[in-house]
Amino acid sequence: MNSLPPGFGSVVIGASGGIGAALCDRLSREPHMSEVFPLSRSEKQIDILDEASVEAAAQHLADKPIRLLVCATGILGVDGHPPEKTVRQIDPDRMLRQFAINTVGPALIAKHFLPRLDRKERVIVAFLSARVGSIEDNRLGGWISYRASKAALNQVVHTAAIEYARTHPAMVLTAIHPGTVRTELSAPFAAGHPTVSPQQAATYILTALNMLTPDQSGSFIAYDGTTIPW
Repeated sequence: MNSLPPGFGSVVIGASGGIGAALCDRLSREPHMSEVFPLSRSEKQIDILDEASVEAAAQHLADKPIRLLVCATGILGVDGHPPEKTVRQIDPDRMLRQFAINTVGPALIAKHFLPRLDRKERVIVAFLSARVGSIEDNRLGGWISYRASKAALNQVVHTAAIEYARTHPAMVLTAIHPGTVRTELSAPFAAGHPTVSPQQAATYILTALNMLTPDQSGSFIAYDGTTIPW
């Protein structure tokens, strides 16, 4: 992450998950980073569905030199139920749960963390999205709640980037697809797809983020830095 100033701090939200933990491990070996702050619900540091918890976590880190923030939260199935294969399988409670965790929670992260980030120096903020959140690229159907919640997350990121370009011109804010990563979340659905380890995904993600410029803020990219259509 040589595009960030020496002594920068990093925040990883969802640090107990496969990708989040790998990101923390990879960042801990960055030579000119001061400290990584891992936040997770399992460690009772943050609950993205509880706004007071999100606000408290953001306030706790307000005086730290945070230049990189990655929100690595999300769910694919709900309470043991896999993603829907058809419209006929939509369950309103499970759909709302998808939106709560995949869209509303990250939106609260944006609400409370972004205003506290540096207004002048380079800052990178990334939210883990998914290629299946692309409306244009949807050729298979299915997974309606997950697709829709990630598409909504992409809109949150894009809209926030427009707003923060006015007050934080050096900020890069993006939604990023990490690839099909060998984690507990994706394991039941990875058959037949090329996969990468969480450690490989973390390296790819950080490399891609390092290359982004402020004029790319509000983008939707893949782990290799390529643009994904909305």
